[in-house]
Amino acid sequence: MPTLTLPRLQSVQNAAARLVTGTRRTDRITPVLQSLQWLPVRQRVTFKLATLVHKCLNGRAPGYLADDFRLAGRGHPDSRSAASMMLDIPRTTTSLGDRAFAVAEPRVWNSLPPAIRDPSLSLSIFGKLLKTYLFV
Repeated sequence: MPTLTLPRLQSVQNAAARLVTGTRRTDRITPVLQSLQWLPVRQRVTFKLATLVHKCLNGRAPGYLADDFRLAGRGHPDSRSAASMMLDIPRTTTSLGDRAFAVAEPRVWNSLPPAIRDPSLSLSIFGKLLKTYLFV
């Protein structure tokens, strides 16, 4: 998502949170978002991308999406990256290419702690762990 769009979306989310809770504009918004259990927009995007990768790795997403991912070190069973569920990140030469699904998804996935990257976790437990991680 273009960086210019995020502040606008965050402003809309903040206004919605203030409307829902009756919070004044001068009050801090972070505690309000946390009380609603709403992730800020940037973290929400990360949450959605990581959830989609988890579904792809577990065969719960369309094949055309899952085909974009390869485990790093595949073919080397003793590879540390294969054991930690790291994904290969395709090389790109442009900033537009960096935002492509096949590039952005592995970057988000690889940035997560190993305990959360465990594809054997159920989707609900994965979501809870990921949301807790992103709230911190």
